Amino acid sequence: MEQKTPAVFHSGFVAVMGHPNVGKSTLINRFLQQKIAAVSPRPQTTRKRQLGILTTDSAQIIFMDTPGMHRPRHKLGHYMNQQVNEALKDADLILFIVDASLPPTEEDQMLAELIQDEKRQNMTLLVLNKMDLLKAEQLEERQRQFEQLLPGCTSMAISASRGDHCDELLNMITARLPEGPAYFPEDQITDFYERDIAADLIREAALNHLRDEVPHGIAVRIDEYKERSEGTAYIAATLLLEREAHKPIVIGKNGAMLKKIGTSARMEIENLIGRKAFLELRVKVDKDWRDDEDALRRLGFAVTTQKGKKHGKQAVRI
Repeated sequence: MEQKTPAVFHSGFVAVMGHPNVGKSTLINRFLQQKIAAVSPRPQTTRKRQLGILTTDSAQIIFMDTPGMHRPRHKLGHYMNQQVNEALKDADLILFIVDASLPPTEEDQMLAELIQDEKRQNMTLLVLNKMDLLKAEQLEERQRQFEQLLPGCTSMAISASRGDHCDELLNMITARLPEGPAYFPEDQITDFYERDIAADLIREAALNHLRDEVPHGIAVRIDEYKERSEGTAYIAATLLLEREAHKPIVIGKNGAMLKKIGTSARMEIENLIGRKAFLELRVKVDKDWRDDEDALRRLGFAVTTQKGKKHGKQAVRI
């Protein structure tokens, strides 16, 4: 039977913004019902803007997962903050996500200042995440505190990790998007290629296994990504470190830590691509790469000028 096209179809770009570690990527993964974005308890897990594309019978919602807004201490940090500003320019709707378990922070105030003009406030939903960590009376107080940052904005409390009120939030997002066509094929869920997501999943594994002083100085470079004839993927990647002293920590005694990172990353990659993967990891020091423009460019962090939000790059469908 031929599928009927709905009388009204909504589509648009949703900027998902918030300070580091508020649950932006967790929420997008939940909406898409599969993992496309790296998630860890460490701040600044997300470094690049990534699209998460959700197509339903009545809408196509293009979530723009952005790095957490923060006060930068290096050129990479400036690049990450610029990604937030670029997403805001492209957005039809803004999800301002905050951590309801904590009072408003300096970073929350910074973000609120970016969207305090009347037009952006009217297109903003204030989302209080981690409601599962609070009692009802505490949540009411937090809601009052955050609403003072953006008076007049519609707010909703959710738990991205547990799923509380996420369906209601999705309905609210859909209703607020303009009518329009689908911009991507219905089976495409991100603009990242498999190798891009693999790099993020390797770094996620490193963030989860390593001590506090090491993770933020790690980048992942995919050196080789090949499909083998037996239907498996071969991936060779290099962990780039800022300090020589970090190398023995990342490798571990007899290579134990590097093996842990590789095993965790390989399992996540296999879940993503739906087939067996062979992952080979190397470790290299690239001193102070976060402040080196050439190093940042080689890692894909060079800022690009977009001519229009409807003309993003196409990627393989996963």
